[in-house]
Amino acid sequence: MTIWTPRITGRAGPRYLAIAERIAESIASGDLADGARLPPQRDLAHALGLSLSTVTRAYAEAERRGLVYGEVGRGTYVGGSGPADISMLFHPRTDGGMIDMTMNLPAPGDGSAILARTLTRLSQSAALETILDYRSIGDGDAHAEAGAAWIGRLGLEIPGSEVVLTIGAQHGIMVSLMATSRPGDLILAECLSYPPLKQIAQRLNLKLHPVDMDGHGLLPEALDTACRTTPARVLYCMPTLHSPTAATIPDDRRRQIAKVARRHDLTIIEDDVFGFLPEARPLPLSAIAPERSLLVTSVSKSLAPWLRVGYVRAPDNVRDAIRAAVHMSCGMQPPLMAEIARQWISDGTADRMSAWQREEAKARQAIARRILGRFPYHADPFGLHVWLPLPEPWRTEPFRMEAERRGVKVLSGDIFAVGKTPAPQAIRLALGREAGQERVIAGLKIVAGLLGGRESPGLSVV
Repeated sequence: MTIWTPRITGRAGPRYLAIAERIAESIASGDLADGARLPPQRDLAHALGLSLSTVTRAYAEAERRGLVYGEVGRGTYVGGSGPADISMLFHPRTDGGMIDMTMNLPAPGDGSAILARTLTRLSQSAALETILDYRSIGDGDAHAEAGAAWIGRLGLEIPGSEVVLTIGAQHGIMVSLMATSRPGDLILAECLSYPPLKQIAQRLNLKLHPVDMDGHGLLPEALDTACRTTPARVLYCMPTLHSPTAATIPDDRRRQIAKVARRHDLTIIEDDVFGFLPEARPLPLSAIAPERSLLVTSVSKSLAPWLRVGYVRAPDNVRDAIRAAVHMSCGMQPPLMAEIARQWISDGTADRMSAWQREEAKARQAIARRILGRFPYHADPFGLHVWLPLPEPWRTEPFRMEAERRGVKVLSGDIFAVGKTPAPQAIRLALGREAGQERVIAGLKIVAGLLGGRESPGLSVV
């Protein structure tokens, strides 16, 4: 049987690099098909008259470049789908090491297995080339319709023509601010707010002005005062499962906020990324005052964090400006991700995945209540995080450092403070980042032990 033998005569440089480069060229030309098995290293070394170590080094270089992957006991194969080809690029959720409660992510679930099946189906689709082609902003009508259907789950029924696709909600916030403000403008925000908002505002040369909250969220009277005493005409807020406080603004108060917005001609940017979690929730502000509200959401919190697909519902007067901001900032939303989201929303996969996330969040909140119940804290039964004021004499930075020394990372409350808002002596605990409930229990026990001056009793998974 003839084995694949690269021609490396006449090439300058080390022999192992010449072999690796010939592997790349043969893959590009089609001489080595995806999935093809390369010759055993010893056989190729004999055929080329080289040492075994040279061929071993060549295969290792090809694997480093993502051209091939090796399977122990089976050989080396063409393609980047092997178990070791890209793992070094990522930091997976593991069962060991530091417990991370800083990142407000959904629990892993079985998204990767679902994705594998979807990608297999897409790879066999006759429409794959069309799906992957470049398209102008607004061309993806089917993707926008899926976005409208997803937003409909939040209680806002709209046509797809009102939806603009973005690369996740953070990108949606950025393009919404670009479309509704100019450099130097003042933007209103809750006194505790989404930390990347501050970074976005700084980059866009916008100034943030804090608006007071209470245990139920943004205060309408404080918003009215801010509108009367400042030139601000845009409000960013998170009315449902606010981060970090976990507050959800009641329906009556939402209607008061809408009245204030109409009275002062205020545009509302409503961040509703957590809106899918509660079993029952008030209507979005965007349903109460649609003529002046932009609703920003995504599938990253509800399905999987790697699915960077966001949707902005916008009224007629700013929609073209948002499309222009998307085009300027990224050219287009990656169509493959948009198509995956469309398929999952259309065939019911998204509903099943978000329902699982809801139940998992509920289970993890039950764990938090069992461990932290003797301490005052704020959370929603279906939320992904806990807001924990620290008792005297604790201050956030010493607490954060001591928690990390004991093996758990927490987020200090000061990073959420807007403007001159006093830094709260509190921490946010994200419950979804860790893959298993056992590590959530371990992290919460460390926190409870610090708060109570002793370690909490052991608890089993619920």
